[in-house]
Amino acid sequence: MPEPVDAVEMRTALAGLRRTSGLPVVFGGLLSDARHARIAELNGAQTSALRGLVISAGSGLGGKAIALARPCAVTDYPASRHISHEYDTAVAAEGLRSVVAVPVVVRRAVRGVLYGALRTPVSLGDRTFDAAVAAARDVEQALAVRDEVRSLLALTREQVDGPGTAPGAWEDVREAHRELRALAPRVADPALRDELLTVCGRLASASAARVPAEVRLAPREVDVVACVAAGATNAAAARQLGLRPETVKGYLRSAMRKLGAHTRLEAVVAARRAGLLP
Repeated sequence: MPEPVDAVEMRTALAGLRRTSGLPVVFGGLLSDARHARIAELNGAQTSALRGLVISAGSGLGGKAIALARPCAVTDYPASRHISHEYDTAVAAEGLRSVVAVPVVVRRAVRGVLYGALRTPVSLGDRTFDAAVAAARDVEQALAVRDEVRSLLALTREQVDGPGTAPGAWEDVREAHRELRALAPRVADPALRDELLTVCGRLASASAARVPAEVRLAPREVDVVACVAAGATNAAAARQLGLRPETVKGYLRSAMRKLGAHTRLEAVVAARRAGLLP
């Protein structure tokens, strides 16, 4: 089963979907295995009939979307001949009629399903349909970032927790540190983000030769200096961090001032000596 915190992305996307589309009811959940999704997040529901419902691939509207890996919709759920009706009792209890279901697909694997619904049997317009698809894409991107973070964390734990880092492996450590720092602001789950930043801190102080100094940089200042250490220009750092080049320049100037550095190279060296970078 997915960890409960994995629902953060779905909850955020559903709230945004209801706000932007005007749909009165939105709900969804992530897959617990290759063929089953559990409805764990609801927004606008008047009953608890849908909560905890397990959707099987191929069954009902959501199951059809999971099986086909594409959005599906019905104008009148109870009367539709294009879906099976295993979940009619729960749907009727909530009074849903017009429903759209959009699968959440990450790297060609269905990871969840998101629904939007009306309590009247009217055709959903393109704007509503597009909003539901966009919300699913938001979940997909968030889960892709989560997957990348977890993969990087797994790769770096050996460096952090092992007996030591071989001299030739430092560039790998530095690259992992830079990538993790760049991903941190995009992680919605606070617990995973805290774990990520903790590992970054341990990577930065992994060398016994580094003695932390009394230098305090803001998180984004560290991010920028880490990009500079990898050879990135201000424009490249801006792309990697999702910032404007002018903003990167401002963070870099502030970091250099705090580090007592006059050049980019001096800033990188000072940050490493201070234990802020590996």
